Amino acid sequence: MLRDRQQRILQAIVEQYAEVASPVGSSLLAKVFGVSSATIRSEMADLERLGYIAQPHTSAGRIPTDKGYRFYVNNLADNEPETAAERRAEKALATRVSTGGVTDHVIKNAVDTLVELTHNLGLATIGDQLYMSGLSNLFGQPEFINNEQVREVASLLDNLEPWLYEAAPNEPLSVYIGQENPIGRSAGCTLIVSRFRSPHSDRSYIGVLGPTRQSYRDVMMLVRRTGEALEEVLYV
Repeated sequence: MLRDRQQRILQAIVEQYAEVASPVGSSLLAKVFGVSSATIRSEMADLERLGYIAQPHTSAGRIPTDKGYRFYVNNLADNEPETAAERRAEKALATRVSTGGVTDHVIKNAVDTLVELTHNLGLATIGDQLYMSGLSNLFGQPEFINNEQVREVASLLDNLEPWLYEAAPNEPLSVYIGQENPIGRSAGCTLIVSRFRSPHSDRSYIGVLGPTRQSYRDVMMLVRRTGEALEEVLYV
C-alpha cells in the first residue's frame, strides 16, 4: 500500500506528464510539495521500485507506468466538485447529443464532439459497424512517432470492432490501459468506452482511444456522460 505522500506524488506525476508530455523531475515536485528534492527523489525511487513510475533516460525525470496509471484511475475520487471547464464541456456535449434527428447522426455528432473535447480518436458502434473520427489527433501525439508503435495502433484499430462484440464490456465505463488492451498491447494506448442502449443494440459503445498519457479524470467523465446522454435521447 502506498503512503499518502507517495499517492499524491504519483498523482502529480500522472497529471503533470499528461499536460507537458515530458518526464517529471524532482525539483518541480519539491516546489509543489514544499520539501527537498532529495525527499522527492527518495519517494520516486520507492515508486519506481514498486513499478508505478519509470525513468525513460538516465538523469531524466519520471513517467507513469501502466501500473501507475491503473492505480491513479482506480483511486480517482468521484465526489470532487466540477470545474468550470468541465461544466462547459458537458454543456457542449449535451447540446450536440440532444439535437435529435436520425440515430446514426446523433451518435456521430456525439463522437465528433468527444474528438473535439478530448483531442483523441473517437469511436462508436452503430449497428454492425464501427464509426471512427479523429485519426489525425491520435497519430499527431508525440508518442506515435515510432513506426512499430503506429503498426500496433493500426492492429488495434483493425481488430477493435470484432473484439468489442466478442468481449462485450459490461460496465457503464471501461478503461483499458496500455498492456491491458487485448490487441496492440505495445502501442501505448488507452481505450475508454461507455456502454449504452440504443435502437441498434442494448450493447452499443462510444468512447475514445488515445495515448496512455491522458487527462483521465476529464476524459472518463466525458465518455461516461456521453453514454448516459445518448441512452437518454435514443432509448425511449
